[in-house]
Amino acid sequence: MPDQKMTGTLPERERQYRQALECIENQEYGQAISILDELAGAACRDPKVRYARAVALLSNGEYRRAGTDLVFTVALDRSQLQAYCHLGFVLLTMGKEESAIEVLEEALRLDPCFVEAWCMLADVHMDLGEHDKALDALDKAHELQPGNTEVHCKLAMYYMSRGDMRGLRAEYEVLRELEPEVAAQIAELLP
Repeated sequence: MPDQKMTGTLPERERQYRQALECIENQEYGQAISILDELAGAACRDPKVRYARAVALLSNGEYRRAGTDLVFTVALDRSQLQAYCHLGFVLLTMGKEESAIEVLEEALRLDPCFVEAWCMLADVHMDLGEHDKALDALDKAHELQPGNTEVHCKLAMYYMSRGDMRGLRAEYEVLRELEPEVAAQIAELLP
């Protein structure tokens, strides 16, 4: 439900919102933030505006402010699964790994097939040194989307961090077929 404090008519607010999204797409994050701040203000209860502002803030390196908007987004719209991943990332960057795990596990309770949440969960477990849990999360992501390039990149990085050159080489071979440019970068890591 749109916030009652927004100024302007509904079509004008929608135009501003679309303009902000266009700014985000064009990597004009400061401009997007300005538009969204004006559109919504600090007490906004519109999850799509909160989420758009969070994306712009994240892209602008303003993680704490983005975190606030992401908390509101998931509180106002539990179906906005991408916001859970972004919030998990923010919490991870703030050193709040256990909170990040809780947020990501909530996303996975809502949608057990959400591959990006499995990948982010693997990142958190890697940061905590929980390698078996990280590999379990990556295996689940791979099971859900065996052709997902991001999953294979994360698996490659996992194997590299563990010193498993055989696993790294196997992921390199898969990525050579899926994404040759990425595979070329991984080739530089191979002995």
